[in-house]
Amino acid sequence: MTYQDTLNWMFSQLPMYQRQGKAAFKKDLSNTIKLAKHLKNPECNFKSVHVAGTNGKGSTSHMIASILQEAGYKVGLYTSPHLKDFRERIRVNGKPVSKQFVIGFIKRNKTFFAENKLSFFEMTVGMAFDYFSKEKVDIAVVEVGLGGRLDSTNIITPEVSVITNIGLDHTQFLGDTLELITGEKAGIIKPNVPVVIGETQNETKPIFDEISKSNASKIIYADKNVKKVYTSDLIGSYQTKNIKTAVQSLEVLGNKGFKISEENIKEGLLNVVSNTGLLGRWQVLNEKPKVVCDTGHNKEGLTYVMQQLSNEVFESLHIVFGVVNDKDLNSIVDLLPKHATYYYCKPDLPRGMDATILMESLSHHHLKGETYNSVNEAYEAALKHASEDDFIFIGGSTFVVAEII
Repeated sequence: MTYQDTLNWMFSQLPMYQRQGKAAFKKDLSNTIKLAKHLKNPECNFKSVHVAGTNGKGSTSHMIASILQEAGYKVGLYTSPHLKDFRERIRVNGKPVSKQFVIGFIKRNKTFFAENKLSFFEMTVGMAFDYFSKEKVDIAVVEVGLGGRLDSTNIITPEVSVITNIGLDHTQFLGDTLELITGEKAGIIKPNVPVVIGETQNETKPIFDEISKSNASKIIYADKNVKKVYTSDLIGSYQTKNIKTAVQSLEVLGNKGFKISEENIKEGLLNVVSNTGLLGRWQVLNEKPKVVCDTGHNKEGLTYVMQQLSNEVFESLHIVFGVVNDKDLNSIVDLLPKHATYYYCKPDLPRGMDATILMESLSHHHLKGETYNSVNEAYEAALKHASEDDFIFIGGSTFVVAEII
């Protein structure tokens, strides 16, 4: 099989949350445990940092990896979803896994995968852990895919567990209150493993405190503890919280024997994109007119993005916007600027919401715009209508951004 054949098999044969939604969600870890055993438990061969949270877990994971790379460590990085190429999910020192490794891993294990009906996500986690083990990484930064307790990544025993924050997202899987979602995310807290919480929230703090206490895990709230201000090449005022979470996590690693200097932290935060290849976080694509894309897609993520947008100076605002069909539009509609012109589009995947349905839903809230047949067509129309002093924002879904960058 070629690389593309391999990916086609992975995507089509098996349920994948990003494309299909709820059908891909597994209710326990038995498949992942069976897979790990089949692969001779590669997750036991490297140290790790486990990162969960509703928003910021991707940026925080990349920041931690970048700083560890600056400190001279060989660093594995597992994140999801990818934007352009599947291999973005699995990196060592910023370099994506080779196509040959992807092809070989699937080829060697295809019969086992088919017999055990493994999901796309379970296979990918197995591939990442196998790759990190074979590459002999010093440490891997592992981002949770969905939730925490039942996530395929939750077979590791990390050096530190990190939870950025809790918001209402993926409620159909994780529960529809902050308390229920907190319980799921806190499922990554392990006995005697320190835990860093990014944001202190009144609704979630008692739950985190109780679960960490029952696990004899030291708990640290980064927003209360990190006073120093750092800058990063990941721009966007919302990154301030992620920076504190990353810095606090590295302090915990320092207490466990990792050698990380103040200079490593500064350089790591300033070179996240070049060190790790992160894309789509307040990413400036053009200057005149200014064009920015961001993958923020739930209430909390879009709140941060819209705050950042309100700091910009422009004549007119154009928003290229698309979502997936299980998106609760009521939760985000009040965040969307009323004075903008909208270019509605459907991201190119089965779960994409039809652009006409999106436009009709939002027109009830006095948002004005037109529908377009594709994300690129919407973007081209925005460029055509915008003057040099205007601002174009592209977002609403990770998958909208993926089609532009």
